[in-house]
Formats: sequence, C-alpha cells, structure tokens
Amino acid sequence: MPLRHLTPRDQQLFWQYGRGPAVPVPDPLVHRAVERQAAARPDAVAAEHQGAALTYGELDRRADALAARLVREGVRPGDHVGLFVRRSLPMLVGLLATLKAGAAYVPQDIGLTPRPQLDHVVRTAATRVILTQREHASRVPVPPGHRLITLDDVTPDDITPDGPEPYAPAPVIRAAPPRPDDGCYVLFTSGTTGRPNGVKVTHRNVANLLLTEPGGLGVRPGDRVAQLLNIAFDMAAWEILGCLTHGGTLVIRGKDIAAAARTADVLIATPTVLSGIDPGACPRVRTVAVAGEPCPRPLADRWAGRAAFHNCCGPTEVTIVNTVRRHDPAAALLTIGTPTPNNTVYVLDAHRRPLPIGEVGEMWAGGDCVSAGYLGNDDLTAERYAPDPFLGGGSRMFRTRDLGRWTADGELEHLGRTDDQVKVRGFRVELDSVSSVLESVEGCLRAVTLKRDARSLVAFVCPAGIDPERARRAVADALPYYCVPSDVFPLAALPETDRGKIDRPALLRLAEERQGVLR
Repeated sequence: MPLRHLTPRDQQLFWQYGRGPAVPVPDPLVHRAVERQAAARPDAVAAEHQGAALTYGELDRRADALAARLVREGVRPGDHVGLFVRRSLPMLVGLLATLKAGAAYVPQDIGLTPRPQLDHVVRTAATRVILTQREHASRVPVPPGHRLITLDDVTPDDITPDGPEPYAPAPVIRAAPPRPDDGCYVLFTSGTTGRPNGVKVTHRNVANLLLTEPGGLGVRPGDRVAQLLNIAFDMAAWEILGCLTHGGTLVIRGKDIAAAARTADVLIATPTVLSGIDPGACPRVRTVAVAGEPCPRPLADRWAGRAAFHNCCGPTEVTIVNTVRRHDPAAALLTIGTPTPNNTVYVLDAHRRPLPIGEVGEMWAGGDCVSAGYLGNDDLTAERYAPDPFLGGGSRMFRTRDLGRWTADGELEHLGRTDDQVKVRGFRVELDSVSSVLESVEGCLRAVTLKRDARSLVAFVCPAGIDPERARRAVADALPYYCVPSDVFPLAALPETDRGKIDRPALLRLAEERQGVLR
C-alpha cells in the first residue's frame, strides 16, 4: 500500500486535501460546446479585433467550410494542423475548423517565432497542413508534401488555397468525430533548457478545466474576455476556448494590452502581464486569473480588493492549471489552493512516497489533467510521466518539478521550482524565497532573484524608485547572509519573454552590463 508509512491521520488527509471534487463534464469535445453557443445565439458577437467583429454564427459557418476543406486535404482525427498566425479573427476560424475536422491545432505566433523553431515544430508535429494569414505566408516553412492554406476572408463559399491552381468549393464533407482522448492542441514548451518539446493535450484534458468551475471562471454569454497572451502559450487556450465555450465575447488585443483590458469583464494573464495593467482603469473587470509564474503578494492583494482574484498553478503538461485559489487580501498566505475537479495533487519525496502534511516535497499531478505526453520524445515522457499508484487503473501522474507543501487547513503553498534551488558558497538557496522578501519591501511590486556565480546572487526590483540598499537590508534581516544579493538593481519594468513571463537571460545580461559600468 503506497500510504502505509504515513500515520492514519496523514493517510486520511492525503486524500482529503489531494483530491479535487468529482464533477461531471458536460461535453468532452471542446468544439461541441462552441457549436452549442452558435446554435443558441448565432447573432451574438464571438470576438472583436481592431474595430471588426465576428458573430457566433459567422464563426461557426466559416469554420465549417474550412473544416470541410481540411477533410478534403486528408486531415483526420489524430492529425496535427499548424496554426501559424498573429492575433486576429481568422485565427479563431482556423482554430475552430481544425477541431471540427478532428485534428489538434499547433499554434505558433508567426510574427515572433524564429524560422528554426518553425522548422522544428513542423517536423516534430508532422503538420502536413498549415494555416496562416496571407501577409505571413512567405515566412511559413512548407516542406515537400505539406500544404499551406491562407485564412484571410474565409467564407462558406471561399477558402483560398496557397498556390496557382483554381479552387472550386466542394460539398461539405464531415470528418469522423474525434474521441475525447484525441488531441485538442499541441503546445511547444519554451525550450529555455534546450529544444522545445511538443506536449499533446487532449479534448478530455481541456474540457475538464474549461467546462467545470472554477476553471470556467464564471464566464457567461455576453461577458467580455480579454485575449492578451501569445497563442503559442497554453494560457491563451484558456482565454480563447474558455470564452467561446461559454458564449462570451473575446476581446482580441492589438498592440495596447491595457486598451483591451479596460473593456473586459475577465482577465487571464501571467503576473508579469497583469502588473502592467492598472486595476483602477478597469472598472468592468470582475474576475482575474493568474498563472505561469509565482504571483507577488502585493499584486494579488491589489487586484483581489477589486475583483475575484484566482491564483493558479500548473505546467503545460497538466493542461494550463490544475490548482486554483480565490485569494482573500486578509488571508495569512497567498496559496495556489487545491486541485481542480477530477484531478489530484501529491506532495512526494525523492522516492515518490507521500510526505506528511506540512513537509516540503515535489508536487506530482494526477487525474484528468494529465496530458498525453511529449511528441517524438519517449525518453522524456518516461522521465516526467509515471503510472499513478494512488489512483491506479492505468492512470498516469506528472512530475511538475514544483516544490510545495500542504498547509494545516489543506491548501498548497508553492515554494518554487526544484531547479530554482541553487547553491551559493555551498549553501542551498531558494531563489523565490529571496524574491518574496524583496516584494515585502514597501512600494516593491515585482522582484526576481538569480544566481550570478558560485558566490553571489543578483536581484531586480521594480519600480525604479526602490532603494536598493533598503531592499538588501530587508533580505539580511529575514534570511541567512548567503541569501543576500550582492547587487539589487531597481528597474522601471522587468523584461518579458514573448509568452509574458520574466526574461531571466535578459536580466543576467543587464546585470553584467551594469556591473561592467560600475567597474
């Protein structure tokens, strides 16, 4: 029995705390939920972008036509279709059409992704058909045997193929329906430690989060959901499909993130993106969800005083997020909450044995959130995914590499990443712990701590008016001497990656530049 080493009390709490509620999912096929919204409210606005709008009826008809084209091109359930686009209304048509054809979409921001990565995505995901916009068609790699289709001005009577031959619309051809365990999308991880890995996420995975609460975020017909994030980031699927499956209006941003946020009821963002938005300028916002990186307590408190603020956690491999907590500014801790419906979280030791409540270990995720693994990388899949001995029955669990512990009242404290534990002067340091102390300094909104070399740390705080010596003293007063950054650099804003997270390599380069100036 995998729990026999625990006390009877901890055995009971292992399941009480670690298992989310068992909740039925209305439909395990995500696009069917969008189709139901189109049938019920065809004239409702599904999305807006730069002054243009698309109703649910128009979106559904255009997606049907494109899906028929994809089926004629040979697309079948289990296939992958490239969606190499920029934020736009055609982006939504291509996404929904791919799901209707039974395939999984493989999103890449064609304006930001370098050509070598596009080549890697096409090769790894075997995207024999790729969808794009006409203005970006020249940037898309199209190997022999692949087909490029442009999305611009797709109507039920006009789908433009890329190529010289004429195209005559054919009668709609229906694809064989996908199964719940077929792919919904393939997300390529950022690849900060190597070549990006494609994660296959199924309809069952996605529907389980979006069509239950709290993952549905209470979105209802007519609600406005901002679309702020890069489509290649899994949280963009939460924005897009979370909105369309519930009948909301997706507000697709242009260059101005704040402009889209000002008209929205619901915001989904990384803390880095959210920190650039003034809550006082967003009177409509009633619900906010953050994930993707640790959330600073001041940012959570600032928004939780105005809206329902959900602090969430979960890597791409466990389908966007698998823990959620609505934050109360009066709470003693900012936690990542409890498992979402039909999911589990285990805090395990290095031998994959459950730890007693209150002890720090590595979080493993189980249940319907666990994705289908990495494309073309069986070794990495075997390393990070494992049979779930607690649920059994062929279930799998995923090693998140996040450190955490259960509080006495059954909430998860996120304590950084296993790879955020570094050694400085021979001592083990948790970088997030240093950043948390810095964020407690009055006026500090964000802080990032990095290892500069074997003997020192460097930290960055914003806004630029923070006194660096005061920040260093705060760390010295709270943590051992080896945790004190040798330098603290105040910045007006922290640099971001194209996925809205802190750009750590850019910060290290900045530290080197500033150190060179000081010398």
